[in-house]
Amino acid sequence: MIEELRIEDLGVIARAHVRLRPGLTVLTGETGAGKTMVLTALGLLLGAKADPGTVRTGASTAVVEGRVRLAGRHHALELVQDAGGELDDDGTLLVLRTVTAETPDGPGRSRAHLGGRSVPQALLAELADDLVTVHGQADQMRLRTPARQREALDAFAGPEHLAVLARHRDAWAARAQAAADLATLEGRAADLAREAELLRVGLAEVERIAPEPGEDAALAEESVRLAHAEDLRAAAAGAHAVLAGDDGSDESPAAVALVDTARRQLEHAGAHDPALAELARRAAEAGYLLADVAADLARYLQDLAADPLRLDAVEQRRAELATLTRTHGGDVAHVLAWAQDAGLRLLELDGGEDRAVELRAEVARWGDELASLQASLTAARMAAAGRLAEVVSDELAGLAMAGARLEVLVAPAEAPGVAGADRVEMLLVPHAGAPARPLGKGASGGELSRVMLALEVALTGGAGADGPGTFVFDEVDAGVGGRSAIEVGRRLADLARGAQVLVVTHLAQVAAFADTHLVVSKSADDGLVTATNLVEVAGPDRVRELARMLAGQEDSAAAQAHAAELLAMSGAAR
Repeated sequence: MIEELRIEDLGVIARAHVRLRPGLTVLTGETGAGKTMVLTALGLLLGAKADPGTVRTGASTAVVEGRVRLAGRHHALELVQDAGGELDDDGTLLVLRTVTAETPDGPGRSRAHLGGRSVPQALLAELADDLVTVHGQADQMRLRTPARQREALDAFAGPEHLAVLARHRDAWAARAQAAADLATLEGRAADLAREAELLRVGLAEVERIAPEPGEDAALAEESVRLAHAEDLRAAAAGAHAVLAGDDGSDESPAAVALVDTARRQLEHAGAHDPALAELARRAAEAGYLLADVAADLARYLQDLAADPLRLDAVEQRRAELATLTRTHGGDVAHVLAWAQDAGLRLLELDGGEDRAVELRAEVARWGDELASLQASLTAARMAAAGRLAEVVSDELAGLAMAGARLEVLVAPAEAPGVAGADRVEMLLVPHAGAPARPLGKGASGGELSRVMLALEVALTGGAGADGPGTFVFDEVDAGVGGRSAIEVGRRLADLARGAQVLVVTHLAQVAAFADTHLVVSKSADDGLVTATNLVEVAGPDRVRELARMLAGQEDSAAAQAHAAELLAMSGAAR
């Protein structure tokens, strides 16, 4: 329930504060006084699109603040908590919307806050769906469409039917997704087959050549070594001769022998001086090291071979590996990584036909599920159609449309859709003996207003316990008057017994049934609405307002007498 509404700098409203209560609240006032701006403010809180042009001339920002009580509205509370918002200490939710005016520097902007947190505008609209139902002239136009008429019938059919409808929507989405995946898979079949063939060819080439990790680097080293074998042999042999002295000449003593001679001399004299003994030890270490190097050179010379055949084999192998690395980039490591990924991708592609079989089965399975759900939806709608027609027809009789009758037809749709396989059409018989005609063609604005009100009463059972807690009607009494207007007021009062109902009206016959009567007026000096121009009237003031609505003369004794009679009648009727 909406408990409070504060408005600043919106249209003709400079400042206004509205306290709303349970029951029926009517908003009246002269044409252009600002009633529409009150509804515009309420629309902003409910997530409507913001128009910077509604910011009051001379002001930079319009502000709308509302306080809402969420008692029993578990889904709405979850939305608030998921957005990070918090309720106030009294259990109410603060909703804030600001709209900035357009400036030469840029367009106006809108911001929304929910429970102290900035939120997207769409979240306010989602929250409003659970809290408020708004009916205006645009809603009357929507009532003319088969989709809106089907929605009304579905709501009347009850929660079990709505649960089946929800399952149908989910199944419809699941089948659509499976069908889309299958179409994509089949549409790409040729491309995927070509990709798989290329992968097979590439993997076969890798398997034929069978590269080993690091093989390319090892072969490059061996190729250089084989290409310079003679130079390497000469260098190693010369070094070995210098170290080991095996070149057949006695003119150049070997380095190993010379170091050994030095060691022996130092060891002999080292018995008399520890420092010289330490030098002898180091000379021995140098001799051991030189001997090891000489031995390694000897082994190197034994292993080194200038083998032209081996060089040809190495270069041929390197050419094969180069073909792979040019194709797949990098080095042998990149080739092996590609082969691993390609193998996995090929497994995936080879499983494509299996996936297609699974998707075909899934589409068929969802199709069977949808057929079953559609049959259930059709049966429930046909059963509910007769009940809804009867209830609304009874309400129309009470709304001064004697002999009027609503017919609700359920027929097969041209093609099944997300809401089932039915087309729902509402026909109105405006009076006895008249032909039934579609609401979209044969109903006047006043008749649509009363049909809408009758539908709402039928959908809520007059209690509104399971539906939105607040109903807003913008000129639902358009096109009606006299006794019809009285019956509209009576039905609104019935609806308000279990819900909060806010009505903008020009008819005293409707306003007389209100539990709370608010009047909007503009200041005479600046033409703006301020806090003093949006007031609740009661007693003599309310009689004067009803007299103004009846005759345009609030001081007329006859009009006031008529107004008092209306109030007495409405009180007795309730």
